[in-house]
Amino acid sequence: MSNLKYKIIAYLGRKPDFHSEVSMENDGTGAKIAFWSDSLEKSKPTDDELNALETEATKLKNNAIAIANRQKEYGSVSSQIEFITEKGLEAWKTNVQSIKTKYPKESE
Repeated sequence: MSNLKYKIIAYLGRKPDFHSEVSMENDGTGAKIAFWSDSLEKSKPTDDELNALETEATKLKNNAIAIANRQKEYGSVSSQIEFITEKGLEAWKTNVQSIKTKYPKESE
């Protein structure tokens, strides 16, 4: 279902509220849109429209994973401030860049 989620995000060009605007279900034959709000700026997409967004959805999913991995490694704001206080801003920038290199995002 997660790839359907990213196809929907690609289709709308934004992340919808997956509780009130769009809901998904798996009926045993695969993930499907169970609910599509009339208040959305686009009508409910067809399977063909969603399947055409496979590449973009995969990129969105991979970038979300990279961002989550980066955030884990950056640590909390307080730990980053402590890092800067103890080692300096330049050392922090170097550390941030090494994390970004370790978990690259696909070009947007």
